Amino acid sequence: MFEHVEKAPVPLEKVRRYLEPGPIVLVSSACDGRRNIMTMGWHTVMAFSPSLVGCIISAGNHSFEMIRRSRECVINLPATALTDQVVGVGNSSGAEVDKFEHFGLTAQPAERVGAPLIGECHAHFECRLFDDSLVERYNFFIWEVVSARAAVSPEYPETLHYTGDGVFMVAGEIIDRREQFLPQML
Repeated sequence: MFEHVEKAPVPLEKVRRYLEPGPIVLVSSACDGRRNIMTMGWHTVMAFSPSLVGCIISAGNHSFEMIRRSRECVINLPATALTDQVVGVGNSSGAEVDKFEHFGLTAQPAERVGAPLIGECHAHFECRLFDDSLVERYNFFIWEVVSARAAVSPEYPETLHYTGDGVFMVAGEIIDRREQFLPQML
């Protein structure tokens, strides 16, 4: 039975604490002999086939022009072991420092794009720009994932989910309800 729980108003600028769409990722890019990494939390799966991912990249971010010009990137999924690097990357500018070197991250060649993978990350999703019609107005890029690789173990890594104010939640506990799903909904 549902138990009534008192609810209080939430300031609108704090809504993200409840609706942040997914794990924090590290987006790597390369253009004209330069490379960079940015921390990103605003992304969403948009389609399964082709595999489309949408994300917000601020025009004020050093990666923005590199990614816009190269029309590709790698979305790297860090696990909790990289928490300090995730925060450091997000609090520094690639215009001032090589983030791979500064944060001890390993740039590895990708299979299908020119942007490097981050070797320490659990998974890598190589992306090519699919649709840039919303970039001018909203800084919203739509990517097609053209290659994907993930560590075999753990199958479900502990990932970081940013709630604002320097606070992360950690995903990791698995609740399996496969038997309740229709096969076509899995």
